[in-house]
Amino acid sequence: MSNSYKFFKNKDCAFFPCHEMGEDELNCMFCYCPLYFLGDKCGGNFKSVGDGIKDCSHCLLPHKSGGYEYVMGKIGENIKQL
Repeated sequence: MSNSYKFFKNKDCAFFPCHEMGEDELNCMFCYCPLYFLGDKCGGNFKSVGDGIKDCSHCLLPHKSGGYEYVMGKIGENIKQL
C-alpha cells in the first residue's frame, strides 16, 4: 500500500470511532496529538480549560485527510525553535 505510514485505523479500540466523521476517513495515527505542546500555535480547534490545559476533543486536524502532512509540517516549523 502506497503511503501506508500516513494512515492507521484501530477498529479494536474501545473508543472507535472517537469523532463524528466517516469511519473510512478517521485516521488513528495521531490519536494523542503531537501538536499539543504548541499550545495556541497548533492551529487546531481546541478550547482552553484553564492552567494551560487544552480540550482538543473537537479537533479533527490530525485525524482527517491531509492530517499527516499538516502535523509533520507544524512539527518541522516549530522544531527549529527548540
